[in-house]
Amino acid sequence: MLYNLIAVFDPSRERVLMCRRRKPPFAGLLNFVGGKVVPGEDHAQAAYRELREETGITDMPLVHLMDLAYPLEGFSMEVYAGALEQQTDVRGEENALCWVHLSEDFTDESRFAGRGNLDHIVRYWRAQKI
Repeated sequence: MLYNLIAVFDPSRERVLMCRRRKPPFAGLLNFVGGKVVPGEDHAQAAYRELREETGITDMPLVHLMDLAYPLEGFSMEVYAGALEQQTDVRGEENALCWVHLSEDFTDESRFAGRGNLDHIVRYWRAQKI
């Protein structure tokens, strides 16, 4: 199964948009938005679809940042990222959304999903100076 994960940064690039997951895995924890890629769907278009469905954002360019593979668990994930050009109202119907400052400890598994991957994604994004 293929999934996408989308890191949305605010215009200052000091905060990232997170959702509080309602469903397993990671129910109750903060995560980036994203979802399943439908078989046959263009992967980039799937990322834009999930971004629109989960946040209401329709005009933010995304960069395919990295891929994460979990062969023992039978899934892989494409990670996309982008920064808003101006502050935008976001809305989440599936999961509650909130902005989190990048100074947070994304390795804290009592608060954040992803088994430390979110920290890796944020650090990699910042290092690229995109």
